[in-house]
Amino acid sequence: MFFIFPTPAAIAEHLSQHLIRLIRNNPDSKLGLATGSTMEPVYARLLQHLEKERPDLSRLTTFNLDEYIGLPASHPQSYSYYMHQHLFDPLGLDDSQINLPNGMCTNLDHECRNYSAAIAAAGGLDFQLLGIGTNGHIGFNEPGTPFDSLTHVIELSENTRLDNSRFFDNPADMPTHAITMGIKDILDAKEVVLVVTGEHKADVMNLLYRSPANPSMPASSLKLHPNARIYLDQAAASRIPAEALYHVE
Repeated sequence: MFFIFPTPAAIAEHLSQHLIRLIRNNPDSKLGLATGSTMEPVYARLLQHLEKERPDLSRLTTFNLDEYIGLPASHPQSYSYYMHQHLFDPLGLDDSQINLPNGMCTNLDHECRNYSAAIAAAGGLDFQLLGIGTNGHIGFNEPGTPFDSLTHVIELSENTRLDNSRFFDNPADMPTHAITMGIKDILDAKEVVLVVTGEHKADVMNLLYRSPANPSMPASSLKLHPNARIYLDQAAASRIPAEALYHVE
């Protein structure tokens, strides 16, 4: 389950090649996508390969994990802005191919129900990309989130707000709530890959390795998935026993 790579660049290369194969084999792929600094080298490398190989992307559909409540899509820290900057606009995807939670909607319950329903109506996700928070959250599913949860509104923990406020010019502007895919939405994907890089994630990865599947550690839900893999660089894997790691060159 735990795959160690020499560098974040090696993870980006391996994962981008895997995604291209997935799209080539199934042009109607439904991809669940994540944001954050961990994903930037992945998307950058994917774009480089796509410019050369040019598979048909016209039937591709994407669903993003989450979005802050109260940030318009034009805000530089919204996840809509991130995705358009790092992937959607360079690929030239049509708006009809893109699904993101609307953090500015007037009816949050309706938005959440419709988002999970849209994933189900699309036939579910073929692939889900994930990052992890230092408290073990996936998406914005904070510790204690039930494993059977669908898309919902979450109050962000103090830990998450502290971690993410560094991206805001004024930390006080960090939102307090978000819309996130639920853990069930994630686990229903046919394939899940969690990408973890950096020494600052070593402690949470040690906890994940040692934790049974328990809502107190949301990422531990991946231990219940038949096709979930965790890709780590050497720094993030430094506290996991060597015998638990599969080395990828």
